[in-house]
Amino acid sequence: MSVQQNIEQKIQASLVPLHLEVVNESHMHNVPPGSESHFKLVIVSPEFEDLSLVQRHRKVNGILAQELKDDIHALSMETHTAEEWERRGGKTMDSPLCRGGGKADGQ
Repeated sequence: MSVQQNIEQKIQASLVPLHLEVVNESHMHNVPPGSESHFKLVIVSPEFEDLSLVQRHRKVNGILAQELKDDIHALSMETHTAEEWERRGGKTMDSPLCRGGGKADGQ
């Protein structure tokens, strides 16, 4: 099973999201082709009701603890309740461009 599939499966099972996007953004970074190391998550779940942003992120980090330890180098996330998601009109934030240097840059 791919890292992306594993993330999707764990989030689905734990948070029963109304909306879930798991985007592999590894191609935007200085990693080998086919890498699964940089992900963006957009999760809309009733499990986030009455939780602060920090509590929501801790919850997701706990679910993905093994992947964060072994596979994932970078993880960005948007965690919303259904009401918040509706207010946003289902729009997500664009990911920033990678600021890391490449091997050709001597970094």
